[in-house]
Amino acid sequence: MTRQKRVIGILGGMGPAATLALYERILALTPAERDQDHIRVIIDSNPKIPDRTAAILGGGESPLPLMIGAARTLERAGAHFIVIPCNTAHYWLSDLRKSISIPVIDMISETASLIATHRPPLRKIGLLATAGTLQTGLYQRALAGKGISVLVPLSEEETQIMDAIHLIKAGDHAVKDTVVVVAHHLIDQGAEGIILGCTELSLVVEETDLPCPFFDPLSILARRAVQRAREKNPQDRDV
Repeated sequence: MTRQKRVIGILGGMGPAATLALYERILALTPAERDQDHIRVIIDSNPKIPDRTAAILGGGESPLPLMIGAARTLERAGAHFIVIPCNTAHYWLSDLRKSISIPVIDMISETASLIATHRPPLRKIGLLATAGTLQTGLYQRALAGKGISVLVPLSEEETQIMDAIHLIKAGDHAVKDTVVVVAHHLIDQGAEGIILGCTELSLVVEETDLPCPFFDPLSILARRAVQRAREKNPQDRDV
């Protein structure tokens, strides 16, 4: 008899394409020879969740109420834990965790922990992300405790990355070159690795596009979700 696996809940819609990509990566990372070997996944993809960057930078509606609603829906539907394929949304992770009784995996923490294990050790990491994620300092704080500093794009380049993210959300993937150029500028400034700190960027940039270690939080999250679901005796705790 196949051992029962834990059910993954995806709190998605931020954006829909990144949500789909996470599910596809979960499928690809799951050892399976037949349908029944796969992990049950419940997806609540709500693209009506307000823009996270707009909320952080001021004036925008908070996404937290709809995020909580989706998390509770996933919990009632039978999810054992939740993953969120949106870096910026992790700004509200603490409040979200308080509203439900199942764990939520922290994509930022998982990424920082993986970077800290890299050999040879990395001391400077370049971060490509939304203006909201950069403003919150999510990655900066997570990596500072591990002795790793974070380099971010200049103001003009930050705008270029935001424009590229918006185009990717609109289905235009012909912006890879812009993203790669900004990444190279960070490398020129001393970055020893690059974080794709927006899940939309994960849809267009590949490891072979960069001449240094490459950290894709969306793939890191997918791998951790599969591991968590397949744990023999997983404990219900925030991770």
